[in-house]
Amino acid sequence: MSEPNVATARAHSNIAFVKYWGNSDQRLRLPANSSLSMNLDRLHTTTTVQWSLDYGLDSVTINGRPADAAAVRRVRKHLRLLRDRFKIKMFARVQSRNNFPMGTGIASSASSFAALTLAGTAALGERLSQRELSTIARRGSGSAARSIPSGYVEWFAAGSHELSYAETFVDYDYWELVDVIAIVSRAHKRIGSTAGHAAADTSILQKARIENAPQRLNRVKNAIVNRDFVQFARVVEEDSNLMHAVMMTGRPALFYWRPTSLAIMNAVRQWREEDGIQVCYTLDAGPNVHCICVKKDAEAVKTRLGQVSDAIEILSASAGRGAFVLDKDAG
Repeated sequence: MSEPNVATARAHSNIAFVKYWGNSDQRLRLPANSSLSMNLDRLHTTTTVQWSLDYGLDSVTINGRPADAAAVRRVRKHLRLLRDRFKIKMFARVQSRNNFPMGTGIASSASSFAALTLAGTAALGERLSQRELSTIARRGSGSAARSIPSGYVEWFAAGSHELSYAETFVDYDYWELVDVIAIVSRAHKRIGSTAGHAAADTSILQKARIENAPQRLNRVKNAIVNRDFVQFARVVEEDSNLMHAVMMTGRPALFYWRPTSLAIMNAVRQWREEDGIQVCYTLDAGPNVHCICVKKDAEAVKTRLGQVSDAIEILSASAGRGAFVLDKDAG
């Protein structure tokens, strides 16, 4: 029996300030607009990939259990991309663990496919550029492109595979923002993001959202450079609302918000406008609310979220680094 080629990688989830929703090319996952996000340092996926000629089929376990059929198909498709890229015939055993809820709007697919891409290439002894890693990760999950680089990350919309990559805009320590995440529900969403992206163009609002995206992107980049939270909050909330408006008016209509989600969104605006707390909200494709705030206000935000509902579970993360290969002895 031959010795399998093994590597373990870790990648962080990310939260987008200017969202990715909808593709110009579904097969290549080329985004309809450029986006910008922040990696989340405490929320991560750790993935081990073992390649071997002795394996007759790719196998996948997630959080210690065999993955369901849909996840296996998706991982196997990504592994085929790696086999084609490196012209190998080996199959792989994939073991992946998340330290946060999956399928609930906290970008678990982003960290998962970023970690899978890096572990899969490192196990083969390949050292690809960060740019190429992000393009490959994008094929598994669009937002995975943004979990490869470090810190605050811009992902470019483009007309080709090679040009739609992500890179660091400013690094993780440029602005001390904290994402205080209000977990409204841990339930796995019934319609996932992949299907949602495919349906984006069925909304009459998507064209307007895409046309204005470059302006929103420039505004949020300027706000980050200047550490201007007032401008930052205005753009981030507007962009989140626009994405969900597209979801709600597409076919099928996607309603991810729950009553508690709305209560938190309204409370966050009140805390900022009436109490001077530097916090704003954004939601990905799920009911859980990301409360982005400056570091000094993070504890106040956590306390106030507990007052909105005692059923809310709270996670928090600061800006994080990019994906990396773990040492053999690391956990």
